[in-house]
Amino acid sequence: MIKNICKLLIMVVMLTGIVFAEEYETVHAEHILVKTAAEAQQIKKAIDDGGSFEDYARMYSLCPSGKNGGDLGYFGHGQMVREFEKAAFNTPVGEVSNPVYTQFGWHLIKVIDKK
Repeated sequence: MIKNICKLLIMVVMLTGIVFAEEYETVHAEHILVKTAAEAQQIKKAIDDGGSFEDYARMYSLCPSGKNGGDLGYFGHGQMVREFEKAAFNTPVGEVSNPVYTQFGWHLIKVIDKK
């Protein structure tokens, strides 16, 4: 009896969309790489206040992708360092992550699309 109730509850939860089981295989993202957390936070605030992510990437990013507005194209699981990948896959499409630290420095990640 309890097993049947649990199965029914799981079906209701999945059918109503309370739980999203969708797993994305790739992310299209842009990023800005800077040396310090303070610099990343300052840039994030400016973007949140209406600044252009792509313009800030061109001005401040230490990564060569900055010349292209920080565009990294699509990448899948296992292609980026773990902290970066986790933030990219967890950030909603159209939003900018909080600063993420990796061995390369501090990143802001803007998610363009997920597939």
